[in-house]
Parts: sequence; C-alpha cells; structure tokens
Amino acid sequence: MPTSLLKRLVRTVVPPPNVAARANRHSARVIDAWRELLSDRGEVSGAMIAREALAAYRGLSEIYRPAFFSQLAAEFLPEPDTLRTAAERYLAEPSAAHLLQLQQAATSPRQELFRRLNQAPEGTATLVTARKHLLAGLGDYPDWQVIDTDLVQLFNSWFNRGFLNLQRIDWHTPAIILEKLIEYEAVHEISGWHDLRRRLQADRRCFAFFHPALPNEPLIFIEVALVKGISSSIAPLIDHEAPLLEPEKADTAVFYSITNCQPGLRGVSFGNLLIKQVAQRLGEEFPRIKTFSTLSPIPGFSAWLAANTERFSRQDAHALQKAVAGLGTPDWHRHPALAASMHKVLAPLCAYYLLHAVRDGAPADPVARFHLGNGARAERLNWLADTSARGLKNCAGMMINYVYHLDQIEDNHELYSREHRVAATHELRRLSRECLLHDSTQRR
Repeated sequence: MPTSLLKRLVRTVVPPPNVAARANRHSARVIDAWRELLSDRGEVSGAMIAREALAAYRGLSEIYRPAFFSQLAAEFLPEPDTLRTAAERYLAEPSAAHLLQLQQAATSPRQELFRRLNQAPEGTATLVTARKHLLAGLGDYPDWQVIDTDLVQLFNSWFNRGFLNLQRIDWHTPAIILEKLIEYEAVHEISGWHDLRRRLQADRRCFAFFHPALPNEPLIFIEVALVKGISSSIAPLIDHEAPLLEPEKADTAVFYSITNCQPGLRGVSFGNLLIKQVAQRLGEEFPRIKTFSTLSPIPGFSAWLAANTERFSRQDAHALQKAVAGLGTPDWHRHPALAASMHKVLAPLCAYYLLHAVRDGAPADPVARFHLGNGARAERLNWLADTSARGLKNCAGMMINYVYHLDQIEDNHELYSREHRVAATHELRRLSRECLLHDSTQRR
C-alpha cells in the first residue's frame, strides 16, 4: 500500500491530538455567541446577533458538537437561589401569584435563548436541525435531555395546528418539493420520477403539512389510493404500471404511506391531524367514498416473536420453529404448501401481537399505537400483502388494515386514551384466540 494512502487512512481512524481541547474551544465560541443573545439588546441588533449565533452553530464541525451540547446542557440553568425562594414562598402561601413566580423561576433560560435565536431568518430550520443532531447522540449523553425537553416544549407551540398549512401535492408542485418526496419516503420507496408521477395521478392523492418558517420542507406527508373496496395487497397500489381508476367511481380511500420528514421534530405529533383533515377533504370531494382505511406495515412483529419464544410450550415451540425456518427458504412465499403451513402458525400470532402485546401499557407495535391512538379500528390482517424484502423480513409479508369510521373516531380515541382499549373487529379477535400462546388469558 502506498505510504501516502496509508497516512490518509490513519488520519481518518485516529483522532487528531488534543481534539477534546479543540472541541471545547470551538464549542465555547458558539456558546459565547449564543450567550450574547441574552443580553439586553434592541430588536434589530438582537436579530443580527441571532443570525451570527446561528451561523456559528452551522459552522461547527460534527466532531465538536458533543462538547457544544454538553456545555449547553450545563449552562443556562435556572438560578438556584431564586428558584429556592420562589418554591419556599409558594409552599408557605400557595397563591396564584406565588405559583407564577415559581413557574418563571423554574423556566430554563435556554427557552428564552431559543426564542431569540428563532427571530433570525433560518432560525426555526437551524433549531430543528440542531435537535436532529442532538437526538443522534442523546443515548450516549443523557445529560442532554434537558436541552431536548426545552426544544420539544417550544416546538409543540411553534408547530401547533394553527401554523400548519395542508397542501395537496401533485405533478405541478415545485420540483424542489417533489424531489424531497422521493428522498424522504420511508414506507414504500419511490424509485424515481416515473414512479412518483403514477403516485400523483387522478386516482391517487398526496397531502402534506407545511409550516411558514419551512416553506419548501414538508413536515409530514400521506399517500392515498382511491379504489373500490379495502385493499389487501400493497403491490397494486404502488405499481407504476397499474391501470387508472376513475376517481369518481372509488368508494374507498386507502392511506398506504405516512412519512414524517423532519427527524428534528420527532415527538411533535402531526399525523392524527393530517389523517382526519385528509379524510374530511376527500369526503367532500368524492361523496361516494365512505370508507377510509390504511394498509399498514407491522414493523415490530418479527422482533417481538424472536423475543418471546420462551413463552411457547414444547409442542408449540416446535411448530413455531418450523414456521420460522420456513422464512429462511428462498422465495418461500411462492411455494403454496409451505406458505399455507406458515400462515396457520404466524397469522394468529400476529393478530395476538397486534391486540395484546404491550410496551409501557400501550400496544407494542409503533404503527398500531399511532392509528389506534388516533381512533382507528384494527380491521383485517392480510397474509402476503407485502412480499418485498422488507415486508417479508419484518412481518412475514403481513399487513393490516386500520379503518377510520368518522362517526366512531372520538369514542375509540377516548377509550384508548383512558384504558388503552383496542378497537378491533370480531374476525381479528377470533384470529388472535387461535394463537399458540397458552398464557394469553387476558383479553382487551
């Protein structure tokens, strides 16, 4: 190997000397620029300082960000003596005035810092990007949680429904946004412009939420197919050669993909608002459409199954092992006898997983939590609905329909919120009772 190439490889693996000291110096400069914002300045000079402070962060090298976030977490804390005095006053006399003083004393100065940073152009976008960087390292630096809490509180206010703009995306939408649909699509990959164009034709719809501070950045988008009857397979919905249906003849709207586009806004909920508004708009445009359904993946099933094998009896464990072994057979889904035997074992297990597997008191599956929490009903499990590599790996090709009955959404949502009660059809509950697990005595 040439010496020059070896030196370049070593430089990419071995950190330069004194990197920690340099990181502290570089991050301290950004902290100083941010701290300057909290000084008493006029609106014009404050906006100029905010622009400079944001530019300082954007210019910070990735390897220096951990030091920056650690310093940001350690500084801009509530003043201890003021907080203690306010707490003692409230405990001695719990009046509204003393409660207000306590709330003000407990508020992190970081929140005011972020508000002032947001005065500058690109302030919102930079803070959203900063949170994306923060979340990437949060698992290794738990002290950063205080920063995340401050940002989430502000984002929930800045991105509330009153500021969101629902837009339909079609082939005439600016290319800069269409390109981002291709880039961001996280459920069913868009293979290129030809594929995207089919997803935007007359019997398809795409809607997205936008925010005035991020005009060319969709926050979340949803793809819809206008069809006859509830879909049981994803392939016809995303086939760019699929024949067009006259949308006026459709009786069902199938939400087949929902993508959150901004990692920095994780935890700020848009999806429930989006689905309800899109359903309302489609119902007004196409009065024949009475059914609003999803065709949803079940991303957590395979991992749950692998983690719960010890719960099976010896006999049932053998049946499960045969089914799991079948998953390793190339193109197993193309072998009718093998697929049928696996269906008999895996479909009831998946129904049980969807209805009864829990994490922190809520459904274990993240997609189930989302739709059930929004007031949908778990409708039907579809065998071999997604035979893509991802679909076969995550859930043996199964997908589920969640149906939004507009007159039942609020009741389902309330029952779920209070009791985590899952709204489901009798068919799906019956299937879950065929599950091999013998300790599934608790039914919801």
